[in-house]
Amino acid sequence: MDERAALARVADLVPAAGDDAALLGDTVVTIDMLHDRTDFPAGTTRYTQGWRAVGASLSDVAAMGADATGAVAVYGAPDFDPDALEAFVRGARDVCERVGAEYVGGDLDDTAEFTTATTAVGATDTPVFRSGAEPGDAVCVTGDLGRSAAAIDAFRAGDHERGNDLFRFTPRVRAGVALAPHATAMMDSSDGLARSLHQLAEASDCGFSVDSAEIPVVEGVAFERAVTFGEDFELVCTLPPASVEQVETDVPLSVIGAVTEGGVRLDGEPLPDEGYTH
Repeated sequence: MDERAALARVADLVPAAGDDAALLGDTVVTIDMLHDRTDFPAGTTRYTQGWRAVGASLSDVAAMGADATGAVAVYGAPDFDPDALEAFVRGARDVCERVGAEYVGGDLDDTAEFTTATTAVGATDTPVFRSGAEPGDAVCVTGDLGRSAAAIDAFRAGDHERGNDLFRFTPRVRAGVALAPHATAMMDSSDGLARSLHQLAEASDCGFSVDSAEIPVVEGVAFERAVTFGEDFELVCTLPPASVEQVETDVPLSVIGAVTEGGVRLDGEPLPDEGYTH
C-alpha cells in the first residue's frame, strides 16, 4: 500500500482520523516522523532539523485553527553528539517560541539513521475540519507556494545557508487562530496545493475552481512544481465571501478561486491529484 491507501485502511479502524490533528475535547494533538534519507537533504543542520520537524507538527495544529501550547520530540541518531543534540533542541525550542508554544522535551533513541518523531498539542473551542466547505465559498491560501522546492534547489546547488533558511518556515498558528471563527474548511499544504484541494474536495463532497494567475508562487520556482511539490506548510482554507475582507485585516491571504459543486479545476481544466507522497 502507498501512504494514502494505508491511511484509508486506518480510517476504517479509527473513525476520528482524517484531519490534520485529532480533537480530544478542546485539545488537538498530532504526530509526525521525519528521516535523514527522505526529509533532510545533505547540508541540513541539526538546528534546522529540530525547527522543521517540530514546525511540521505545529503546522497541523494551525490547520485545525488551534492555538499551539507545546511540543515534544524523539531524537534518534547513530550517536549522541553533544553539539548536534543541543542544536536540534535549540531549533525545536526556537520554532515553538516563534508561535507562542513551549518545547518541553522528549525521548532519545539509538537509530541507524537520524530520525525524529514530533508531537504538538494545541487548544481551541472553534476547531476547523476539512469537511465544511460549501459551494460559493472562496478558496484562500496563506503565504507563497514553492518555498521547500526552492530550498531543495538551494541545497543541490551547494547553497546550504539559503537552503536552511528556507527550510525554517514559520508555522501559521496565528493565521489559523484568526481564521478559525470564519473558515468552513482548512488544512495545511504539506502535500502540495493540488493534492490538498483534492483532499478537501473529498472531505467536503464538493469541487474547486482555481485561477493560476491568483496563486502566489516563490520567485524562481516553476508553477507546476510549486503547486505539487508540497512541504510548504501554508494553510489552504475556504471562507464565506462575506468573511474574506474581514479576515484579510488580520491574515495576509490570497483568494485563488471558489468552491463548486464538483471537480477540481485549474483555469477550467481538470487539476490532477498530484503531490507529496511519503
